[in-house]
Amino acid sequence: MEDRLSPYLYLEFSDLHADAYGKDRVPGILERDGVERASWWTNLRPHRKEFPRNVPEFSTLGLFEVSDAFSPPELTDATRALRFARTPRPAQGNLSGKPTLGLEFVLVSPKADVGAQELRDWADYIHIRHIAASSVPGFTMITPYENMAREGPRFLHLYELDTPDAEEAFQIMTPKTIERIGGPGTPAFREWATHPQLEIDYVNTFARAGAASR
Repeated sequence: MEDRLSPYLYLEFSDLHADAYGKDRVPGILERDGVERASWWTNLRPHRKEFPRNVPEFSTLGLFEVSDAFSPPELTDATRALRFARTPRPAQGNLSGKPTLGLEFVLVSPKADVGAQELRDWADYIHIRHIAASSVPGFTMITPYENMAREGPRFLHLYELDTPDAEEAFQIMTPKTIERIGGPGTPAFREWATHPQLEIDYVNTFARAGAASR
């Protein structure tokens, strides 16, 4: 996050309002071994319809930057969780020097396990690369992570934004990328927009509700 290299992320998907989550859930997790920083985020477009979803919708995203010393807490009825590790390839984008105030949060999987590396190559060298190179206003770094359990969504693409209006920036992203590669119907656009192994698990935007560190 921001100018930091976080080797692992512990994510919680909560049905609690962000204020309640920050008050009731975050402090206990922040005290656990291996937790370095916490942030919690408000879902800006619950139940959006333009993307497939294999993950149940949630109100609040808890994002914990952790080390390998971390062990997850017990979950509540209102909370689900996933753990991710950084992929070997670097993040792409630009450091603006401003705090991360918004997120575009994307979970994807290969349609077949043998296609995971093919999907990863497409995402790193084509899809994410063109977004980063398009210099979309508000977008800073784009970092890929892989699900440590290999169950459920396989990859997380974490798009950091230095604007709290992540949804507005997200709506600008595709037109800005089109300026670089060409519009729908062109081979370059089709190559950028989708891949035979791509299965979209979740796409949404979030605004930062709070943050804390050890």
